[in-house]
Amino acid sequence: MQYSVSFPTGTVQYHFNSSFAAVNELIDIKQCIIITDSNVYEQYHTLFQPFKAVITIPAGEQSKDLTTITSITDQLIAHKAHRKTFLLGVGGGVVTDITGFIASIYMRGVPFGFAPTSLLAMVDASVGGKNGINYHTHKNLLGCINQPQFLLYDARFLDTLPQEEWSNGFAEIIKYGCLFDQPLFEELATNNLSYYQQDKTALSYIINKCVDWKNKIVQADEQEKGTRKLLNFGHTAGHAIESIYQLPHGQAVALGMLVASIISEKNAAPLNETISRTLTNYLLPTSRTIDIDKVLAALTMDKKSNGDTIDFVLLHSIGKAYIQPLSLTEIKEGLSAFSSY
Repeated sequence: MQYSVSFPTGTVQYHFNSSFAAVNELIDIKQCIIITDSNVYEQYHTLFQPFKAVITIPAGEQSKDLTTITSITDQLIAHKAHRKTFLLGVGGGVVTDITGFIASIYMRGVPFGFAPTSLLAMVDASVGGKNGINYHTHKNLLGCINQPQFLLYDARFLDTLPQEEWSNGFAEIIKYGCLFDQPLFEELATNNLSYYQQDKTALSYIINKCVDWKNKIVQADEQEKGTRKLLNFGHTAGHAIESIYQLPHGQAVALGMLVASIISEKNAAPLNETISRTLTNYLLPTSRTIDIDKVLAALTMDKKSNGDTIDFVLLHSIGKAYIQPLSLTEIKEGLSAFSSY
């Protein structure tokens, strides 16, 4: 299945249920440099032989920093990359973030695309045009919004995905159900991780569903001035917890969603138990001891901070979300309630 989606900054072609070999029909691979990580390279390096060059970064969140950007820039110069050189990010969210970022600043911008290899990247991280890197302990503090030319989905990459990365991806999928789609959430609550690992048709359906939701939101608000902020559900507290405790992104988002659901329950029907039970189905954490003051300090540097308040995404109910500025006192109360669960 193929279709295009137009955004203010560009049009993205989506190639679902495709094959990595199809990239030959989209670009001149002799003018294409692949950016990937060490794990993907080890598994799939034979696929990369026809390309101009391959730049490999260490796998993991620690690569999302200025040191990696400097290293990639040096290698692009060594490979004589120019303004018509195409950069193809083949990997998970770390790789797609880095590829989009360097493509946006190298020679003031070169064309780029993504072949996401993790479930999290397929449903969320590579979609929407956000490209960012971390700065010290601050998650995605440096970045830009720039759309790739295409996203190429090849399900074979999921065959070698570690179990933990399946769970990380489902944290983002559950997020979409919580935000916009009660029927999707109910389907997820009924099933579990092994069900979708075994039923590729069902998995393909929910991947497409999440991508559709994100595209609709980003089309309406690409620069995150309004409704796109809803996509930060679970990410506000989650990013702080992720940075402090070096957790995988999906695990941190799962915990962040529970913090938000606890705060939401002041004005909503009980949500925490419902969300917690569904997260458990996908082997995601539902509790953790946290240093509340450290998390609160990290939150004050969040991009959604307004000084005295921080925009939090909360739920009226499953499928109905809203944005609420919260004081640090209100957030601390929520973190305390989460920590005592």
